Amino acid sequence: MKRLISLAAVVSLAIVAAPSVRAQNVEPVKPPHENWSFNGPFGTFDRAALQRGYQVYKEICSTCHAMKYTHYRDLAALGFSEGEIKALAAQYQVTDGPNDQGEMYERPARPSDRFKSPFANDEAARAANNNALPKDLSIIVKSREGEEDYVYALLNGFKQAPAGVTVPNGLYYNEYFPGHLIAMPPPLSAGAVNFTDGTPSSVEQMASDVTTFLTWASHPEMEERKGLGLKVMAFLLLFTGLMFAVKRKIWADVH
Repeated sequence: MKRLISLAAVVSLAIVAAPSVRAQNVEPVKPPHENWSFNGPFGTFDRAALQRGYQVYKEICSTCHAMKYTHYRDLAALGFSEGEIKALAAQYQVTDGPNDQGEMYERPARPSDRFKSPFANDEAARAANNNALPKDLSIIVKSREGEEDYVYALLNGFKQAPAGVTVPNGLYYNEYFPGHLIAMPPPLSAGAVNFTDGTPSSVEQMASDVTTFLTWASHPEMEERKGLGLKVMAFLLLFTGLMFAVKRKIWADVH
């Protein structure tokens, strides 16, 4: 039981590696900072990148990773129409009920449903992944030091292990993962996704797009928050100018 708890506690972006297995004599590597469209006070999400990122999640990541805090209706923020969202949701069957006979039943998902999990429960997920629990990706960016830079670096960080480092069976070397030994195999390969907008699907492109999508999932309020912040700053500047003018008017005779 204690071993299962420790395994569940040390999770990566994807699948955990046992905490006792670490690459020896290998220094941790800090993820490089990338230039994201949503960085800075005026940054916004690239809608095309968001839609491509959702496609990468849907076709690759969702086979192992759930996003239990995200609803299909939330995809409206990515630029999908109401009809497109209904069609995307209807591709999945979800359990509902009980019905009039007191039985649970399957139905097509609706926009109000959460993203369907690839596994019925954590035990089923572990059983399918050598006792490793795939991490829910709903807030993965928010929960990792380095946030989007770390996620992007991790997806591109699968390398040949350095000389002197032994990688046990079932693990892979990743220069950005803490300890460097991760149970998740490289999830991306060139051409794995055919983007609907014709963008070439290199590993770097897919990693960038799915990172953008996961950042939005972790911070869906980002653009609204930045817009409100700019309005507040504009108001404060105007208010400051008005107060300065009032002060000069009141104290004009004294000066």
